[in-house]
Amino acid sequence: MIAPCNGAAAPEPSFQESRPGLVRLAYRMLGSMADAEDVVQDAYARWLAADRDTVREPAAFLRIVVTWLCLNHLKSARCRRETYIGPWLPEPIFDPDAGDDLDDITLPLMMALERLSPLERAAFLLHDVFGMAFPDVARAIGREEAACRKLTSRARTHLREARPRFTVDREEGLKIAAAFFAASRSGDMGALRTLLADDVVATVDGGGKVPASPEPLIGRDAVLVRHEARARDFARNSSRLVRYAVIDGLPGFVTVETPGLMQTTALQVRQGLVAAIYVVRNPDKTLRVSRDA
Repeated sequence: MIAPCNGAAAPEPSFQESRPGLVRLAYRMLGSMADAEDVVQDAYARWLAADRDTVREPAAFLRIVVTWLCLNHLKSARCRRETYIGPWLPEPIFDPDAGDDLDDITLPLMMALERLSPLERAAFLLHDVFGMAFPDVARAIGREEAACRKLTSRARTHLREARPRFTVDREEGLKIAAAFFAASRSGDMGALRTLLADDVVATVDGGGKVPASPEPLIGRDAVLVRHEARARDFARNSSRLVRYAVIDGLPGFVTVETPGLMQTTALQVRQGLVAAIYVVRNPDKTLRVSRDA
């Protein structure tokens, strides 16, 4: 929650109404919910200090402030990402609220956003997701309107392949997640094989802090070999299911692994088969999981 600043009362309605969307925008920019909430806290302090008579549209003003703060944050974050150990995945979040402006931005698209420049990312989110006019986008990121149009166009081109071409409804997706969990934990490689696409890719984010594959596993055989080895570990040290969930727009599940390690597994489903597996094990990114899950 946003804490009152300098003894002020609880956040006023104009800010409180915008807060969920602001947090989502910051999260999509930064890939970290903790960083997103810090940015929105800073935006609230700036909102309190703003001359309200000059603010015609509070929601647009707040998005612009959050965008500025995110762009500044990304200057240092990019350096940290370059030294990150192993594959990087965004911090998992659960079950987006119905009607959220950013519901259609799934984990694969988040990873594609990460490969854009900060300005491309901001222009795309503000214009294509939030529907801001290009003059407002230009003001938000400090570029000419024509430049913003080019940034957004480049972003769309890069993101086109990451957009899901095959959708799966929540119920079907969670059934596949349940079947995946049962097969992978029981060691039933035959059942697991039937769930995987030939070109499936498995990515595990351990952040160098817990055991994890240093590179993505590519192809059904490589994924099966890894899960067969892991199944022996599961037999010795039980993997406890916390719940099935929608994680960054994808069906998946939360587990507790030995020794008490929280883990999230999200599955990208394509035509009924698992095309990608995203596992977050980095304890820095799962601190919030026990609360949110």
